[in-house]
Amino acid sequence: MKQKEILLFGATGQIGRNLVRKLSKNNYKITAVTRNIHRAGYILKTQANPGYLNLVELKKFNLDKIDELIKNSSICINLIGILYEKKKDDFRVIHTDLPNFLSQKANKHKLDKFIHLSALGIEEAIDSKYAQSKLEGEKKIINNFENYIIIKPSIVYSVDDNFTTNFMTLLNLLPFMPIYFNGKTKFTPIHVTDLVDIIFKLIEGNNKNLILECVGPEVLTFKEILQKLLFSIDRKRLLIPMPLPIAKISAKILQLFPKPLLTEDQLNLLKYDNCKSGKYKNNFDLGFNTLKKFENEIDKYSYNWRTGGQFSKRNNLGNIK
Repeated sequence: MKQKEILLFGATGQIGRNLVRKLSKNNYKITAVTRNIHRAGYILKTQANPGYLNLVELKKFNLDKIDELIKNSSICINLIGILYEKKKDDFRVIHTDLPNFLSQKANKHKLDKFIHLSALGIEEAIDSKYAQSKLEGEKKIINNFENYIIIKPSIVYSVDDNFTTNFMTLLNLLPFMPIYFNGKTKFTPIHVTDLVDIIFKLIEGNNKNLILECVGPEVLTFKEILQKLLFSIDRKRLLIPMPLPIAKISAKILQLFPKPLLTEDQLNLLKYDNCKSGKYKNNFDLGFNTLKKFENEIDKYSYNWRTGGQFSKRNNLGNIK
């Protein structure tokens, strides 16, 4: 049987890099679309076995070129997403218009599957442009192409993420950490390798017409996540609940930075739990169990933020010595 050709958008991100490694290791040929082939080559060439990765540079979305790439593929995977807008309508363009176009072309060329990365816990977030653009993208895909798989993960973490690593840096530097909505928002963090294993099983299996919520084995509040990060980097910090009016003012200021720590839209999103909803199947329903626990996994790279670095060690009581 002819090996499936994978067309991958968003290959240089945390999930994309790990997926390239997993696919090439299992003899899948990947065409990765990138805006900067030199940067992507530096990041991705070490992840793939020789001969299994083809990089295609598209500085702007050349619709004809994308159509040709999809035509020559068996499966198209879209991992592209943004957390904040650099200019007006970025959410709509990235989260709605792009999935709409890709799923239309997947239907036109009768691909085996179109796999799209969305987000967990966005259905109720009517006051978040991020969430609404994601939901609209999901609707477009469902209407365009019957062989869709929409993946909705909770927070995805690893040494390559922009979540645990950013917070460990902040917790290492700041004397206190503000928490929003009293830190009670619930998450089900999933390790990137667990998520990539799920995507790989979906590629190899017969699943289609599927919306799948992808969660880790634990439910943690935002405050509990910060406490585990503090324990792992051996720091003691005050976690101070921030009143909502002050939080809104701080978000207005922080979103002006080139790489904002918090935006008004993200603050709105933090009101809603990031857990499986029961509206869709989840990875456990399909037997795709996730076993990696948050505290165990962050401990494998948190030494970068500890005094003593890689030479710091834990005793059985969990202290650094």
